[in-house]
Amino acid sequence: MDQLRDTWARQETAHGCWVSLPGPHTTELVARAGFDYACIDMQHGLADYADAIAMLQVLELGNATPVVRVPWNEPGIIGRMLDGGALGVIVPMVNSVADAEAAAHACRYPPRGGRSHGPIRAAAQHGPDYVPRANDRVVCIPMIETVEAVERLDGILAVDGVDAIYVGPADLSLSLGLEPKNNDDVARFTETLEHIATTATNAGVVPGIHANASLAGRRREQGYRMVTVATDAVALRTTLARELHEAVEGDGAADGSVS
Repeated sequence: MDQLRDTWARQETAHGCWVSLPGPHTTELVARAGFDYACIDMQHGLADYADAIAMLQVLELGNATPVVRVPWNEPGIIGRMLDGGALGVIVPMVNSVADAEAAAHACRYPPRGGRSHGPIRAAAQHGPDYVPRANDRVVCIPMIETVEAVERLDGILAVDGVDAIYVGPADLSLSLGLEPKNNDDVARFTETLEHIATTATNAGVVPGIHANASLAGRRREQGYRMVTVATDAVALRTTLARELHEAVEGDGAADGSVS
């Protein structure tokens, strides 16, 4: 389940899925789809802790690296999700060097960090050598999603234990005074994305970003090597709307599916 690190080691781009709907069935579909990573969203998604543990278990059905976006930069929940089996943690609203240091500290066992020992599920999931290897396997990914974070990017990238950064385009847009979306037609948005990717790459840190399938190629060209290309709730909503539109407006040709 080190697909994320293995992909980066090959200097390739990792493509992932965002899992915001609680429950095992949707997570199983994601697990079997072939993504490099799957991120359970505990910040804006609907999963609580018990849901997340069950979803981490189901992710073992595939090879995607299990990642969790925690609700906030708080060591208790970061440690708890790592103990639950996550091999990566995306930490929202990291706006300073101190924020990045706190996130990295929470992800690593001493002497590199302050994570408390107690991998109640992680050791069972990842093997008896989990603890001695955990500091090198776990991926710490602060989010860069404000103007303040961009202004302090060099310092954030220099923090020991920061493996990647992850851009949240909606919050970054809001911070830039734009609508909360991908504003690729706005120069200051595009220039900021390119600056983040280039600066991270030059610092030896993997740049990641929230995107979709249609934007994936552009984000790769901009230098991003961790690209979320699908979200379960968005995929379900858009597919249902398309199916309804086709049923009402289209020719209704059968596709062989059954109820």
